[in-house]
Amino acid sequence: MPSSPVTALNADQLKRLIREVPDFPKPGILFYDITTLLKNKTGLATLIDRLAEHYISHNVDLVLGMEARGFIFAPALAYRLNAGFVPVRKPGKLPAETVKFDYALEYGTNSLEIHRDAIQKGQRVLIVDDLLATGGTAEATAKLAASLGANIVGLGFVVELEFLKGREKLKNYDVMSLLSYDK
Repeated sequence: MPSSPVTALNADQLKRLIREVPDFPKPGILFYDITTLLKNKTGLATLIDRLAEHYISHNVDLVLGMEARGFIFAPALAYRLNAGFVPVRKPGKLPAETVKFDYALEYGTNSLEIHRDAIQKGQRVLIVDDLLATGGTAEATAKLAASLGANIVGLGFVVELEFLKGREKLKNYDVMSLLSYDK
């Protein structure tokens, strides 16, 4: 793997690049805004490098990224892992034949879609997103990929909100998060 052109940051330095926005999207919620980290070239390079270092030995065929922030990390990581990128989208966004997976939210349901021909049976798939919160979207993506015959080699996240216990839904997978918050 080529070395990064910048000096890597440690976890505390990366966390200092994340803007904390109180009362967003509603009162009582502390929102961790990663856009301030993404605009920092050293921060972005460190994120991709650390994810790549963790998964380089997994022989990944495809990196799946969920709409919308998974689209930021998954293609860059796919490039570093010499793998392909597959978008997982909200319904009605993909042009060819799709497979749909409906899943429960705290208050209602949501759906994800992937092209029916996006994954060949037995391909080694890594799922990547910006945030692990309750784990519902990641679990749904894993089930969707598995329905097409994927071998899920891991789920990687930039930030994990440990207090929401999303990792518990994903205990059958190799889950890795770069940064975690316990409150």
